[in-house]
Amino acid sequence: MGIPLVNLQRNFQRYRADYERILVEAAGKCDYVLGSHVKAFEEEFAAYLGVRHVIGVGSGTDALRLILRALKLPAGAIAVTQASTFFATALAAREAGCTLALCDCHEDTGAMDPATAAQTPAVVMPVDLFGLPANMDEVRRTFGSHVLIVEDAAQAHGSRIGKAMCGALGIAAGFSFYPGKNLGAFGDGGAVSTNDDALAEEIRGLRNWGSTVKYVHEMEGGNSRLDNLQAGILRFKLHQLDEWNARRNQLVERYRQALGAEPAITLPPRPAEGVLSCWHLFPIRVAPAIRDQILKALNEAGVGAGIHYPIPIHRQKAYANLPIARQTFPAAEARAVSMISLPLCPDLRDDELDQVCDHLLTAVGRAQR
Repeated sequence: MGIPLVNLQRNFQRYRADYERILVEAAGKCDYVLGSHVKAFEEEFAAYLGVRHVIGVGSGTDALRLILRALKLPAGAIAVTQASTFFATALAAREAGCTLALCDCHEDTGAMDPATAAQTPAVVMPVDLFGLPANMDEVRRTFGSHVLIVEDAAQAHGSRIGKAMCGALGIAAGFSFYPGKNLGAFGDGGAVSTNDDALAEEIRGLRNWGSTVKYVHEMEGGNSRLDNLQAGILRFKLHQLDEWNARRNQLVERYRQALGAEPAITLPPRPAEGVLSCWHLFPIRVAPAIRDQILKALNEAGVGAGIHYPIPIHRQKAYANLPIARQTFPAAEARAVSMISLPLCPDLRDDELDQVCDHLLTAVGRAQR
């Protein structure tokens, strides 16, 4: 089996009895759609984040799309996100009818660099990339305190700046519960978090055919509801989240100790004072000329390393006809050809991490000959 990027099988076996109990109990109630677990999870996750509202939806992409729809922006309103992120961030803006604009990222962290944006946005979508909270102060200084901030917190379950949790840093945030996330379901799922009462009510309608009362449709909504069985699993996992994130931080420190002396490897910088990253991923950087050779060697040795993300948004074929395709974002492009994500999850053993580091250092040494 080797050492996977995320060991979902080990997590399932560790908590199998709990998961089976939850699924059988939830199925027995037969309240499959917007049921009791969904309501309870929304309340518990809202309390965890320190926000007034959490609304469970079908995916992280839907979470961002529904926020943008609920904001009732003018048609074609400019939405700025970063060139280095998962495709869904940009897709949500496009599906909500926004004009997609991009900015570059800071090359060391991958965080949004708002100073590189060429256009003034109606809404800005910073990404808490790999678990590191976006620098919202920098975003507000650049675009103005009035700018609408929609936080892409899909990778930041449990991350925070001081006492402010990711998910509470803008007017609203979108979370993903894809299985490999720090807080992952057994399939797709997502949520919106917000302190805005009117926005929350609008999103509750949009996720459910535009209806908050059965067969009464106040608007044209759609079908994007968090499954009750998934919500039951998420409720259980939420109570383990801080412990799991603490383990991730321990593993990151072990990586730093093992790899920090190798000059050919650039490690992600430590978070600033008072900032806690949940370390959804641990991406290192190596010289572009040897990146693919090193990644191939790791994979052949059974190490489930990967690349996040190999193609920046403006280089995606789907957007070849958009103005952004003619732009360059040097930091995003540099990261795309130099990054390797190493295995990281709470169930990764110390000896497995040591094996990853041994294989990596061997591969680096061979690639430099």
